[in-house]
Amino acid sequence: MRVHVVSDVHGRADALPAAAEGADAFICLGDLVLFLDYHDHSRGIMSDLFGAEAVRHMIELRTAQRFDDARDWSRTLWAGVEGDRATIMEAAIRRQYAAMFAAFPTPTYLTYGNVDLPHLYPEYLRDGLTLLDGQTVEIGGLRFGFVGGGLRTPMRTPYEIDDDEFATKVAAVGAVDVLCCHIPPHVPELVYDVEAGRFERGSEAILEAIQETQPKYALFGHVHQPLVDSLYIGATRCVNVGHFNAHGTPFVLEW
Repeated sequence: MRVHVVSDVHGRADALPAAAEGADAFICLGDLVLFLDYHDHSRGIMSDLFGAEAVRHMIELRTAQRFDDARDWSRTLWAGVEGDRATIMEAAIRRQYAAMFAAFPTPTYLTYGNVDLPHLYPEYLRDGLTLLDGQTVEIGGLRFGFVGGGLRTPMRTPYEIDDDEFATKVAAVGAVDVLCCHIPPHVPELVYDVEAGRFERGSEAILEAIQETQPKYALFGHVHQPLVDSLYIGATRCVNVGHFNAHGTPFVLEW
């Protein structure tokens, strides 16, 4: 059995068909939307609306962890736009989702990332695409558990939830062979982004589940340039499956 796993796709619908070649099943761990691109400021919804230079300044503020200033800058940009902000953003996200979901191979198993809009997913699902969050599924004789979304941060991305709500989803999954999440367990080496120069939020609940149930694998994304992309917690191999937007290659799981 061969399963290809990706995360943090961020608009790279074009790379999905090649990433699925040779796979018996495909898994996506979320973050489909590309609001802005830290490396190519001309890509993403914000650049389409306001231009690359405006995005460059916003990224500078966010990288400096001046999140309130970044929000003020965003409000300044939006003040010059006619129409309702939420309506404009949702229309742009819908265009990205339409391309993304059309590009997913079958079967694909997916969950949400912290920048995703869960209420839109049902409109784009089709036969062969299975959405899972706090749920399990059997693939090739192994039990896979899925936990989507992120935890609260100063970034205030669209799908951040409280720690207790997140922990409830982790508990609902229970013991599995492969634990699939968008965010990593709360381990410093896995949550530190060397390019951003900061610790992202990891989950204590995921860490505890790994320690207690020892799945074969814990797979996740979220941290684009981690200090360490793979390590063991007991018998569990924990793997950041990679920043798909940047590299366009999947993590391959075979058994």
